[in-house]
Amino acid sequence: MRIKDFKLEEYFAKYEFTVEYSLCSSDCESFSVEELLTLEKDSLGELKKVWLGYTESLGNPLLREEISKLYSDIKPEEINVFSGAQEGIFVFMNVLLKKGDHVIVQYPAYQSLYEIANAIGCKVTKWIMSDENNWELDLKFLESNIQNSTKCIVVNFPHNPTGYLISKENYEKIFKIAKENDIYVLSDEVYKFLEYKKADRLPSACDLYEKGISINVMSKAFGLAGLRIGWIATKNKALFKKIASFKNYTTICNSALSEFFSILALRNKDKIINRNLDIINKNLNLLDKFFEKYCKYVAWVRPKAGSIAFPRLLIEQDIEEFCLDLLEKKGVLLMPSTKFDYGTSHFRIGFGRKNLPDALQHFDNYMTENYG
Repeated sequence: MRIKDFKLEEYFAKYEFTVEYSLCSSDCESFSVEELLTLEKDSLGELKKVWLGYTESLGNPLLREEISKLYSDIKPEEINVFSGAQEGIFVFMNVLLKKGDHVIVQYPAYQSLYEIANAIGCKVTKWIMSDENNWELDLKFLESNIQNSTKCIVVNFPHNPTGYLISKENYEKIFKIAKENDIYVLSDEVYKFLEYKKADRLPSACDLYEKGISINVMSKAFGLAGLRIGWIATKNKALFKKIASFKNYTTICNSALSEFFSILALRNKDKIINRNLDIINKNLNLLDKFFEKYCKYVAWVRPKAGSIAFPRLLIEQDIEEFCLDLLEKKGVLLMPSTKFDYGTSHFRIGFGRKNLPDALQHFDNYMTENYG
């Protein structure tokens, strides 16, 4: 496999840990070890007992049990735990796909959701979204682009980078189309549980369809990216077995400490998610006012879920130049759409962290100084 450079991750590697304000991070506010340990009375004592030998390849049974509670009809033995969602995507695509297969990918997208398929030698069709249509997906496009060689449809709800959330009716239509054509559905659900209205939350792909594969992670809604714990959930036993076997060539097993803290966090998931939604809602109110103030210069489609959005610059300036100028003058980092291979006008903004008010004030100062 010869795979292209990962533009977004290389951009983060260059700037994320040196910039004063990261205003494009997709994860929610994280926790210290001390904060996590306060969630349960005897957690420190339990931590001291953690054995630092090899762990079970599929994941700690207690962790798989807690993860299974996030779904309607998934058993612990239908879950495989990985070192982040990224490993899960990589393993899944290498197991399922071969050269010549056709894949349809909701787009824009996190690069690994289509680039791994490209590197395998698949034909990739981008199911392109547009803010001119409030990011809504055209289901007729999906139907008309299915081929005899179509192996998988890749979707992401809530969506990165737009914050789009499809209606339940249209979501179910995607699965109807997949079932009629016997096509797998890979569902990136890493922003699930960050819906602003709980009633809008979608069922997971693994609960809906035998060939539905759900991917999730501790990084986004739970704000625990440093644990590097993600997972795949699916009822497809044959595929599950192949995924488990392939993992022996990647990480083999996970960090015992990361699994311990993930179990602790998932036992207290409501506290964590509610805290993060509170941060998001407060920050969204600030962003609404900011983008209303600068509506002549930036188009804002308010997201429906998640901790990110994808505004469009309306002025005649390349978005990468705009982002780098803001970075140089105000120490504020935005993610240009060029890192998603999606034109030269959009940027990703993240609002799941507590320091957004300070970062936004510096962004506001920049806009005032440059555009009045």
